[in-house]
Amino acid sequence: MDGDLQDHNKLPELKLDAKQAQGFLTFFKKLPNDEKAVRFFDRRDYFTAHGENASFIAKTYYHTTTALRQIGNGSDAVSSVSVSKNMFETIVRDLLLERTDHSLELYEGSGSNWRLTKRGTPGNLGSFEDILFANNDMQDSPVIVAILPNFRENGCTIGLGYVDLSKRILGITEFLDDSHFTNVESCLVSLGCKECVLPSETSKSNECKPLYDVMSKCGVMVTERKKTEFKSRDLGQDLGRLVKGSNEPVRDLVSSFEFAPMALGVLLTYTELLADENNYGNYQITQYNLNNYMRLDSAAMRALNVMESKMDANKNFSLFGLMNRTCTAGMGRRLLHLWLKQPLLDVMEINVRLDLVQAFVEDTGFRQVLRQHLKRVADIERLLRNIQKRRASLFHVVKLYQSSIRVPYIKSAMEGYNGQFTSLINERYINHLNYWTNDDHLTKFIGLVEVSVDLEQLENGEYMISPGYDPQLSALKDQQESIEQQIHNLHIKTAEDLDLQVDKALKMDKGTQYGHVFRITKKEEPKIRKKLTTQFIVLETRKDGVKFTNTKLKKLGDQYQKVLEEYKSCQKELVAKVVETSATFSEVFEGLGNLLAELDVLLSFADLAASSPTPYTRPEITPSDTGDIILEGSRHPCVEAQDWVNFIPNDCKLVRGESWFQIITGPNMGGKSTFIRQVGVNILMAQVGCFVPCDKASISIRDCIFARVGAGDCQLRGVSTFMQEMLETASILKGATDKSLIIIDELGRGTSTYDGFGLAWAICEHLVEVIKAPTLFATHFHELTALAHENSNGIANYHVSAHIDSLSRKLTMLYKVESGACDQSFGIHVAEFANFPQSVVALAREKAAELEDFTPLSNDLENQVGCKRKKPSEEEDDMAVGAPRARQFLKEFSELPLDKMELKEALQQVKRLKNEMQNDAPNCKWLQQFL
Repeated sequence: MDGDLQDHNKLPELKLDAKQAQGFLTFFKKLPNDEKAVRFFDRRDYFTAHGENASFIAKTYYHTTTALRQIGNGSDAVSSVSVSKNMFETIVRDLLLERTDHSLELYEGSGSNWRLTKRGTPGNLGSFEDILFANNDMQDSPVIVAILPNFRENGCTIGLGYVDLSKRILGITEFLDDSHFTNVESCLVSLGCKECVLPSETSKSNECKPLYDVMSKCGVMVTERKKTEFKSRDLGQDLGRLVKGSNEPVRDLVSSFEFAPMALGVLLTYTELLADENNYGNYQITQYNLNNYMRLDSAAMRALNVMESKMDANKNFSLFGLMNRTCTAGMGRRLLHLWLKQPLLDVMEINVRLDLVQAFVEDTGFRQVLRQHLKRVADIERLLRNIQKRRASLFHVVKLYQSSIRVPYIKSAMEGYNGQFTSLINERYINHLNYWTNDDHLTKFIGLVEVSVDLEQLENGEYMISPGYDPQLSALKDQQESIEQQIHNLHIKTAEDLDLQVDKALKMDKGTQYGHVFRITKKEEPKIRKKLTTQFIVLETRKDGVKFTNTKLKKLGDQYQKVLEEYKSCQKELVAKVVETSATFSEVFEGLGNLLAELDVLLSFADLAASSPTPYTRPEITPSDTGDIILEGSRHPCVEAQDWVNFIPNDCKLVRGESWFQIITGPNMGGKSTFIRQVGVNILMAQVGCFVPCDKASISIRDCIFARVGAGDCQLRGVSTFMQEMLETASILKGATDKSLIIIDELGRGTSTYDGFGLAWAICEHLVEVIKAPTLFATHFHELTALAHENSNGIANYHVSAHIDSLSRKLTMLYKVESGACDQSFGIHVAEFANFPQSVVALAREKAAELEDFTPLSNDLENQVGCKRKKPSEEEDDMAVGAPRARQFLKEFSELPLDKMELKEALQQVKRLKNEMQNDAPNCKWLQQFL
């Protein structure tokens, strides 16, 4: 909020007398308590907020409580804050688009008579859209979801319904979920959900606590409704009104679910869709399928920097910011948002997108011509929505017209393409454009606008119906011009009578107060004062002159005003008819909008691939059960786009049975995290249908990307760094399949060394032997590299290389990923980079030397793996016995149904497992230490 302090200095003055203040307080104190609602009151020239809302706004947006004022006296006094119109718009945008944890209400009125005129939530922007997007493109389509969880012995069945109000789509689905609600999280991310309606009873259930944690992680606002409102009675009838087409398929779809219809039912009530008849017959319903797209949870979205963040130093910090080179006003941007949250799983559909991108990459002229035309296409989706809701004016119709006349040029450019993908472009675009632009569709709409709208007036910024469009309007226009001519003649005659020059000395003014009047300067007034007082009526004398009239001018002025009002009324009726007629072309513009948005995004992909300093390449895509993941000369697209970076490419070869599980060691700041993230980013880009920053790429499709990268406390949710790490890892262990991609960075560092190492080892073995997914595991536990020698299931060691000068002991990062393990973390050298005091560095080296012996385990392993400690053979035997027993204990503990057990019973079971392990511990020092 850059202008907050400036706005604070210009705080509007709160002007209320004692009677107005008392009347307002009477109304305000009757309002129901709603912790999430921020209420504003429109005072015409400014806005006010009161009570706790006033304190919230003063602290959050003005950063000071000195902005607060008091209304009333004594115990009745209420804190208040005044907000300018500009600041109000800033707050609305922040509350509904950024914070997503409040609803917004706007009241209009005076005294004790106020009424709610606008209400918006993050999922239902409602009537605030005009404020939010008056000067900005709509970047995302907010979706509101309702969830009805039902717990059974075999897990939790989730009934889910959703509404996309901007695209007019209803969705419904039902699925089983685990105790961490990993499927719900994937749904929320994929749909771009901003708000979720839950039964109020769920907040009291311990089983649903993780569900609220998921909402918090995904930045979704929770709205609670009584469970009795989750009902499916009359749902079929209600959907019959809203959904276009036959009712039978809708009934069949709804009847195939048990709980989802109740979730959709509460949404219809909450969003009040049935209250607006303009919604009838304009919605479509779809069954959402979890398995249609790659699943991404909030941790993966953050780890891969998929979406923009306020913390980004520039737009290229996020994958969305880098890839967004769209030209249309909002449509392409929103579709890119959606595609990045819904990467494809179908090889054929991915290759169709890649074919089109290749066509645009290879033909630069073709690409540039199309992009130039798309720059002149407006946001068809939003314009259409305004027209369907009858909130539109001629402005919206004209904008649609101006976009429509670009379509023939786009079609012509495509028809001129003669590359290897001609048949695909015909099938995907030209055939559809031929249909949309024929005489029954777009050509008919263009003809309607050209006949009905006065296009010549557009240059003056006026949106008017052409007088020739309607006989009555034409007659009124003729009358108006006739009266204007009579007034002009009277002006000339009066100037002659008064012996004054027309327009120079005697001017004709037209205003709202007096209508048509004569005006002379004060300098000329003495010359005609006698005639002025006897033949005219003086209306006003001011510095700029004297205004006067006579009976003839007043009569003509009244006639003109009457005809003008009739003309405006006729214009208004005709505009309504033109808007209504335009709404009949909804299907045309829906299809056209989807087509142009897709074209815009694919052209954006092509522009990125072709304009990068090191060009991108087309990836080869194979089904998930065949092929490997081979990225030769791969780069991180966002990192290499930074001005200060000279990126060093690396190969990644995840080969089944050989290097499907890679343990990556090496120094801090050596590039491990960047490397493992860039693999995830490359795969995501490929499955979206974009070229990738590699020299060569072959990718076996992944159904999900799991990422455990970085650490951060979530104290507001009562979750420590290590607990957050364990929760994210638990999601991986429960949700990953052999078709997923797993990225893990620094697992087990948030607890003691032995505990952390034990967990890391056990998790690695589970991923290798049970889940069998391709995995990149970056770690400083160098002992883990021994897994590659103990287990032959495709585990391979890699390291990021660094060079230490033998004389100066200075460390140089090489940022190359090479085969084999690394035996050092170089943490002390990194401390030197950070300018630690030399005494601290020296002591660190001394203590490290005491604790570590870098002698290799054996001559056979010397060239492959270094180990931090040379363990005596007795200790090695101890660990060989103890580690499997410890894993058995952890496995048995994890399988206990703790969420369904009483505390006493749970403690007994844990004690039993511990006692059993203690019985095996007397002869094993490693196990004793573990206990």
